[in-house]
Amino acid sequence: MHSAHHPEELFVSPLVGRWATDEMCRNFGELHRFRVWRRIWIALAEAQRQLGLPIRQEQIDEMRAHADDVDLDLARRYERELRHDVMAHVRAYGEQCPTARPIIHLGATSCDITDNADLILMREGLLILRGKLLDLIDALAGFAGKYRRLPCLGYTHFQPAQLTTVGKRACLWLQDFTLDLERLEVCQRELPCRGIKGTTGTQASFLELFGGDPRKVEELDQLVTRALGFERSLPITGQTYTRKIDSDILEVLSGVAQSAHKFANDVRLLQGLGELEEPFETTQVGSSAMPWKRNPMRCERMTGLARFIICTAQNAALTAAEQWLERTLDDSSNRRLSLAECFLAADAVLQIALNVARGLVVYPAVIARRVAEALPFMASEIILMDAVRAGGDRQELHERLRQHAMAAARRMKEEGAACDLLERIAADDAFAAVRDRLPQLTRPEDFVGLAPQQVEEYLASVIAPLRQRFAAEGRAGPESGRNTDLRV
Repeated sequence: MHSAHHPEELFVSPLVGRWATDEMCRNFGELHRFRVWRRIWIALAEAQRQLGLPIRQEQIDEMRAHADDVDLDLARRYERELRHDVMAHVRAYGEQCPTARPIIHLGATSCDITDNADLILMREGLLILRGKLLDLIDALAGFAGKYRRLPCLGYTHFQPAQLTTVGKRACLWLQDFTLDLERLEVCQRELPCRGIKGTTGTQASFLELFGGDPRKVEELDQLVTRALGFERSLPITGQTYTRKIDSDILEVLSGVAQSAHKFANDVRLLQGLGELEEPFETTQVGSSAMPWKRNPMRCERMTGLARFIICTAQNAALTAAEQWLERTLDDSSNRRLSLAECFLAADAVLQIALNVARGLVVYPAVIARRVAEALPFMASEIILMDAVRAGGDRQELHERLRQHAMAAARRMKEEGAACDLLERIAADDAFAAVRDRLPQLTRPEDFVGLAPQQVEEYLASVIAPLRQRFAAEGRAGPESGRNTDLRV
């Protein structure tokens, strides 16, 4: 429609130009969509022939012969004339299939084609996302297992609290994505077909075609549903399937985005503390003005795209609430944007998340230094109890510890000095009985609780079975042909 313009003059969604993979872009591309329409027309004609309508095999063979060679230019010319995309493609398909022309779209309404096609595209999109979630879960599981015993500061309110381990923290991310996978699989597995329901969902036109035989109308619906790869169709529709299904699907994508947002923000915070970094290419430029900078650009992009998904997913909920009676058309323009773009953005988010998870860099020395600054304060109660068991007076020792802790903290904050709390305690004769035991009482690995065991148990009970299923599907890693461009 814009042949007078050079491609560079036209806006192209960054989701297509920069972030989403070719795989997902093709899935929601025009050519694939219209090929799916033709699959539905063929399935409809085959079922109608099987049920006794006067449709010849040569007509179906002709439709099959032209199922993939969609003439987009011809269809666009018809759409400019007819102002109706489905009828434009019926005309274009009919020109390619003159013998089959009289029976293409027989008895159907537009939503018999477009709604079922949308469900097929989203089902295929969910399968693409599922594969990428599996890859991401596998990568994070490997990271969590590797660092399951490495103590680090745990935070509440972004203030040091108790110790945890790097691997246990990664399990927080891992579990979120695993829950997303469970929801996605249920959604994909239980996704219904709209079926063949006609103009207002009453199947009146098909009842007329089959001479008033309701059993053949029902069988037509079942035959087409199975031909399109669905286990069931919705028993009740208006002209459209209930838009609550769109809302359910995009809520799954929103859940993935929420998990990715949390993962990305945690990495951004830890990179700011110097404990962890996302991958950084050898020739990558962090800042145009500050050559030394290593900005967490991947995680920042992941956060921004995740926010876009979370917001866009609300469109589906609002559209479901807005539908009038058997249908209105206010859903069409919104769905053309929100459904595809949510999938493309989710695809991009998972692509970035996988790149980050596979390339995370840990700095144990920085982590150990930060633990060393905080652990003496966290260990003060353990030191107190040990000193009391050695014969000390609890109240006196508590007060001395409090004064030492306050002095050490004040020196750290006001002078920027290192933590000297253990040195202060060791120099205090009141703690002479435990002086030699201070290094033993402040071993970081003794302050992580069951974190290593929790990681091991989670990987064994949840991730190992998932990996077995992963292997049984013959998935050796990411699919080929993906767009690996991770530009800002």
